[in-house]
Amino acid sequence: MISDYVKGKKKYDYSPGVLAGIDFHRAIDTFTDEHPVTKSAKLIFKPVYGLYSSAFMDVVYDHFLARSLADDRSNDFSAFTKRVYAQLEAFEQVFPQKFSLLFPYMKRQDWLYNYQFSWGIANSFEGLVSRAAYLTDSGDAFLLFEKNYNDLQAWYDVFFPSLKEFSLDAFHKITKET
Repeated sequence: MISDYVKGKKKYDYSPGVLAGIDFHRAIDTFTDEHPVTKSAKLIFKPVYGLYSSAFMDVVYDHFLARSLADDRSNDFSAFTKRVYAQLEAFEQVFPQKFSLLFPYMKRQDWLYNYQFSWGIANSFEGLVSRAAYLTDSGDAFLLFEKNYNDLQAWYDVFFPSLKEFSLDAFHKITKET
């Protein structure tokens, strides 16, 4: 969760376990950005948002992941998100400052749970724009998301199994090394 807030060599300030998590997150980000499905899907956002189209696709993928977890009747998605927040709280002392300021809002507003809803994605797009140096409006992104929802879902459905396989392999490699 903190990887996006740890810049450059600052990652070496963390314990081996946290460093492994940062590297794992970054490997997933690289895999996602370089995947042919993602490259196709982010073309929806690219004309308006340029290089930020990858960030918008990350949020879109979060939406479909949350929807699939929430739709799985064998799991209590709300209980899952609460466990994630509790696990994160155990590491609050090592949060980077920006994430430390953001985390209480994330938890209180239950962002992870609310990613499953379109309004949660609209809020996430607004947050992305507020943290971006060169963006001022997320309205077009949300309109593009709604207009292309079925195509984005289809791309996610193709992409996610390969991400899951990659992540499991990468996780097993990391856990053997640490």
